[in-house]
Amino acid sequence: MSPHRRSEREPGRRTSAPVFAALGDETRLALVATLSDGQRHSIARLSRGSPISRQAITKHLRVLEGASLVRSGRSGRESLFELDPAPILQVRGYLESVSEQWDRTLARLRSFVEETGPGLPREP
Repeated sequence: MSPHRRSEREPGRRTSAPVFAALGDETRLALVATLSDGQRHSIARLSRGSPISRQAITKHLRVLEGASLVRSGRSGRESLFELDPAPILQVRGYLESVSEQWDRTLARLRSFVEETGPGLPREP
């Protein structure tokens, strides 16, 4: 089966991929953890105590924004960022679906192994 057809059957995979890619970086994970307090944070506040520059923080925030994980707005001259939990909830649903598929597959394997029993040849 082609990967394209499989992704059509599993729309969660297609919509989850950008979120996984964005969260695949330690700095971005830390930013999401900070933003999970429900507050709007400025770049200055998010970069406080960080070993990386404000410019680097801004680039990471733009990646998170591109994956719809954060929203930004202006307050005077400051850009403020806040977490949007909706994509994380969608990914969670996708992961639960994949987990259920694996549970069913493992149950079938277990049933097969139990049915065939010790009659299977063993490798030396």
